[in-house]
Amino acid sequence: MKWFRLVWCWSGGVKDRSKPKFSRLVQLAIFVSVVTVPTAGWLKSSWGERSPKLLAQESPVEEGLIESSQQSPEFELPEAGLPEAGLPESEGWTEPNATAAEKSAIQTATPSPVCPIKPISASEQIERLVTGTSLALVENWGALLAAQFSATAFPQVHGMARLSRVPVIMYHDILPEKEVFFDVTPAEFEAHLQQIQEKGLTPISMDHLVAHLSTGLPLPEKPILLSFDDGYQGHYDYVYPLLKRYGYPGVFGIYTNKVGKQFGRSSLTWAQLRQMSADPLITIAAHSLSHPPDLGELSENRMRDEIVQSKRILETELGIPINYFVYPEGKYNEQVQDWVQKAGYRAALTMNDTVDLYAGASKDLLSIERIGQGNFAAVLDQAYGGPPLPLLGSPFRFDAPVQLGKVTSNEVPLILATGGRPVTLHADSRYQVAEIVKDTNALAAVDGGFFSLEFLDSNVMVGPILSQSTGEFVPGNPKEIPRIARRPLVLINPSQVKYIPFDPQKHNTLAGLKAELPDLTDAFVAAAWLVKDSQPQPAQTFGNLFDFDAARDRAFWGIDQAGRPIVGVSGDYVDSVTLGESLSRVGLRDAVMLDSGASASLVFQGESQMSYEPRPVPHVVALVPPEGLQMRSKCE
Repeated sequence: MKWFRLVWCWSGGVKDRSKPKFSRLVQLAIFVSVVTVPTAGWLKSSWGERSPKLLAQESPVEEGLIESSQQSPEFELPEAGLPEAGLPESEGWTEPNATAAEKSAIQTATPSPVCPIKPISASEQIERLVTGTSLALVENWGALLAAQFSATAFPQVHGMARLSRVPVIMYHDILPEKEVFFDVTPAEFEAHLQQIQEKGLTPISMDHLVAHLSTGLPLPEKPILLSFDDGYQGHYDYVYPLLKRYGYPGVFGIYTNKVGKQFGRSSLTWAQLRQMSADPLITIAAHSLSHPPDLGELSENRMRDEIVQSKRILETELGIPINYFVYPEGKYNEQVQDWVQKAGYRAALTMNDTVDLYAGASKDLLSIERIGQGNFAAVLDQAYGGPPLPLLGSPFRFDAPVQLGKVTSNEVPLILATGGRPVTLHADSRYQVAEIVKDTNALAAVDGGFFSLEFLDSNVMVGPILSQSTGEFVPGNPKEIPRIARRPLVLINPSQVKYIPFDPQKHNTLAGLKAELPDLTDAFVAAAWLVKDSQPQPAQTFGNLFDFDAARDRAFWGIDQAGRPIVGVSGDYVDSVTLGESLSRVGLRDAVMLDSGASASLVFQGESQMSYEPRPVPHVVALVPPEGLQMRSKCE
């Protein structure tokens, strides 16, 4: 199978090469060369042909994390053979029972350079993602171009990747008779693989996950990554044969002092690891030298050895690059992460004892979250490879299906409706949101802008208002609008949305609004920016907005990194700054706060998503099908 390699050239007049935007490119040449590469049989859809064993996938419905039903396991250090507290922590420290070769490798190795890792280029990330696939099957070339220009700086997670839900499943020992609760039998493990097959998931490699997190390029529709810690004999006897039988990749975290030794439990040998590492399905990751309970509590020299030398020993013994690290017991601090980066790792896996998170919710590439195998079944129906990247030059996508999602970000529960075309509805009085959208084709809606509280049945808004539902422009009260200057003015037309600072002198006439956005259909003034240009907004940007720093129910709407509109509410009390941080982490490009507190209300397919009855409102932001707003006759 063939794929197309993109070679980028631009020259002449590029003043700022750190920001290669189209406006700065005088020439852009794309050379297409055809390269033949082997195709992995387990890839599907835009990734190529998949094994006949794997069934069709279904579209995901909900987003969200999976609350842990059990805590992630803690590794028990063997009683003998590993260092104890109080042992010398010199640069030449080695595990007491290490072989001569291991001691030599540890003691003679030159410390890693302390300069930061060189970020992987976007083109390299894309090549990693599509190696073994056909780019002709990727949705569009524009998505590849977008990824080329929008790849994030290491170690950040791309905003588009935050919209995906990739479970990284964590296993430990696989053996016929369980010894602790988190052990898994071979029969149970094969049952997991069968469920993956039956539910149409696509197991991916660590390389594919990291490329996705870096560039935002979508993965197969329902991806999953399988990881195995500590290098037990069962990984060779049971896991490896089953992965080969099903054609599934996996990543194995190895701590080197254990290899070939009996430290309470079984261990892989170097010969077995060499055989496994030669298989394209298998990725070997470093898991330290001795699996200390907390790398952050070690001296810097010992910390460095655990991180740097484990990489070098594995590379020497296996003859392959080791690009990934697995934190023992998932514990790390900034100093540990610094050494992981200095050592040259491209990413690191962690774990969380209290909550299970998908990979896209990770802080960064040096702390990729995993989910314990005890919650395996709960995540299968939630897996989602992320939305397609928008075409370059088309930052909005109003043709996506409208879906309801629930996700917890930064400890803030969020209820979101995503997709469709955004419109506003301005009612003749105040009603529940469900009543306002009842006679329309709106699939989801959230309460909208601020309204005057002078009369209980008034539909008068604070600031100018234009809505598709009425087609009528109503200017704001000249005495009120100076107080809302600089707040986000929301402008909508059939192809785009603009959020600009409201200027009372320019924006209180229909002509003034249309001068900002031709073909205008909707306009209103929102409360404040929560996210602007992908950045959460700090406290000082909220100015004199009442109670912005108080914990309240909040409503919002915006555009995600895929260009799709999103309306939503917080599932609990939250202040505005924290909400903005949470929305940024789940991939919103821009988001503004709507009327909140008792007014906060979200409706999906006619049903309220709130746990209380909200205050009636006169205005909503709604998501309708791509064909646009349709009003039903009262007689229907």
